[in-house]
Amino acid sequence: MPFIGPRCYELRVTDVGGEWRLVYRVDTDAVLIVEVFRKKTQTTPGAVIAACRRRLRSYDDE
Repeated sequence: MPFIGPRCYELRVTDVGGEWRLVYRVDTDAVLIVEVFRKKTQTTPGAVIAACRRRLRSYDDE
């Protein structure tokens, strides 16, 4: 998911309750789970994208 950041990916999980998405980033020393949400539409909600970017920025600043 390059529109969120470099090395970011989306894992798709199908469950009886619906479709779930897990957004994560692979670093050299860690795998960061950024967000898990239920997918209801074709596009990723803007609030999810903004939250992912904010969390990654916060992580990188520390």
